[in-house]
Amino acid sequence: MRRLHACLSAAAVVVLAAAGTTALVAADASGATPQDALSNRWYAAAPYLMPLDNDPPDAGAIMDATGLKAFQLAFVLAPNGGGCSPTWGGTAPVSSDTAVQSTINTIRAKGGDVSVSIGGYGGTKLGQACADAASTAAAYQQVITKYGLHAIDFDLEEPEYENTAAIKNEIGAAKILQQNNPGLYVSVTTAGTADGTGWFGKQMLLEAKSQGFTPNNFSIMPFDGGFNGAASQTSALTNFNSILQSTFGWDEATAYAHEGFSGMNGRSDTGEIFTQADFQTVLDYATSHHMDRFTFWSINRDRQCSPPDNGGRTSGTCSSVAQSDWDFAKYSVKFAGVTPPTGTPTPTPTPTPTSCKPAWNSSTAYTGGTEVSYEQHNWKAKWWTQNEVPGASTWGPWQDEGAC
Repeated sequence: MRRLHACLSAAAVVVLAAAGTTALVAADASGATPQDALSNRWYAAAPYLMPLDNDPPDAGAIMDATGLKAFQLAFVLAPNGGGCSPTWGGTAPVSSDTAVQSTINTIRAKGGDVSVSIGGYGGTKLGQACADAASTAAAYQQVITKYGLHAIDFDLEEPEYENTAAIKNEIGAAKILQQNNPGLYVSVTTAGTADGTGWFGKQMLLEAKSQGFTPNNFSIMPFDGGFNGAASQTSALTNFNSILQSTFGWDEATAYAHEGFSGMNGRSDTGEIFTQADFQTVLDYATSHHMDRFTFWSINRDRQCSPPDNGGRTSGTCSSVAQSDWDFAKYSVKFAGVTPPTGTPTPTPTPTPTSCKPAWNSSTAYTGGTEVSYEQHNWKAKWWTQNEVPGASTWGPWQDEGAC
């Protein structure tokens, strides 16, 4: 339910190599030597960043302002036109990418690193498009090799996690990657419910058990399911811990050591509100129970809406709650065990106003990639659509590209 792929989406992480260990992956396509791995804690704390959509912020500026070192880049999908090869968002082939590589280079030049997230909410996943686990793993290995990754994130959500064959491919691929990339740290993220996770999430756990696959953590996303602040989220995490215990035969401490949290900052897709205080409460819970992961969707949203919108709408580019830029990223830094910088960060320059695209028309048929304007925001069609109002549904065909 992640999430405003426009939204939004949600999560699963794979990370390669512990602190001080050189990742055993090939050089990227440019021939550059891969970055030495950060500590696993940084990859586990990395917030989601869409590098090509949702008004991507300056990752280097965020690092300077907060001390953050790692980002979770989203999302790798199968091509929209079909096939078993990795793309960014279904449209930009990984094999020929230079834009995301540039973002990665900027982050690494400042001593940071990235993980890559595969899946998310919406689009066609490689587990659905590829014939089996081996071919799915081969597609993901292209991503690991190109970018010299130490981390990869399996974000298994609707509609993929309702597809038994696709989940078998994804879990099988994760196991293969774990075996073929020594030290690979793998986390799998799925939807959260008040009970921990739903039927499909439990079936995914059973698939992992049947394949003998144990990632470093399974994370849930306790939002978009009738949650109300931190208390409901920590309750879900407690219930999910019980599910991990009963599924894998772990004791409570072992289950927490394999458990993760992936939240949503500000206003969620369904109108729930999660403030900085909620993040602090969940962070305290995660650290006191020695959980393995604490992340959020997304850093594209980690800034106040302009003008302030007081929770009235959910956006892929701002939080809809009162905040300073990158407030929520500081909780990721705390989870990683580093104290954020003190003082006031350098203000973000006021961006040049974006011109509005042609106005949306209910009678016009739009193909994927077409841009329109509606209610002083630009929107981009994710797939073919007609007579579907931009912003009417966070799971709908329109991606919010920000105010115009």
